Amino acid sequence: MQEVLDRARVEDAVFALRPDYRALLIAVDGLVPGPSDETSDTLLRAAEASARLTDRPVEELPHIASWREAYRAFGAKPQRTRNSAEALLRRAQDGLPRVNRLTDVYNAISVLHQIPVGGEDLSRYVGAPRLIRAEGSEAFDTVAGGEDATEHPAAGEVVWCDDIGVTCRRWNWRQGRRTQLTEATTTALFILDILDPLTDEHLITVADELIEHLLRIGPDVRVAKRLIASSSTAAAAGPED
Repeated sequence: MQEVLDRARVEDAVFALRPDYRALLIAVDGLVPGPSDETSDTLLRAAEASARLTDRPVEELPHIASWREAYRAFGAKPQRTRNSAEALLRRAQDGLPRVNRLTDVYNAISVLHQIPVGGEDLSRYVGAPRLIRAEGSEAFDTVAGGEDATEHPAAGEVVWCDDIGVTCRRWNWRQGRRTQLTEATTTALFILDILDPLTDEHLITVADELIEHLLRIGPDVRVAKRLIASSSTAAAAGPED
């Protein structure tokens, strides 16, 4: 798992948009998959309660506002295509979806800490994850009108991808079907995204909480992680652990 994380990359063109961007990648193996259960439901209910205590409109939360600015920087309209954290925070007011125990855990962590978190089936990857500005020809497998469909990102759109296609469009907006977490997933990749004003210390705290929950989903869970930041940000913050 660590070898895959070591080959993960964020393109310089992405850091040119937002030099303050940082991604913490967590690879986890040995998970025991399954449907939503009492434990994941309890965590989601805590996230829902936390969201209802928010004392300002979701779009005015500092980190959500930063992501709205980032979306505008590559031409996306945040009112129409909300980052995953904003979308979940809005849904939490009426109740979060129950999907499966892995998805439930990372959705809850995203809402509790108001940061975008993505989860992927690492066994379905071909090559290492990369965050790039798309050319526009890359394939993205999705559903349209209830049918399987292949779409393509706009040129310049920020996307996560592997060697054969896009795994998540518009930075952290919508994940593809090929690598989505299922009730059969035993090896997963989680991506935690932050911008200023959130700090690396906050990011590590969120990651540790996510890992704590994941370690309970199987008797022999193994974890690897890697923080990716721009060279200027890394230099200012000091050496990576």
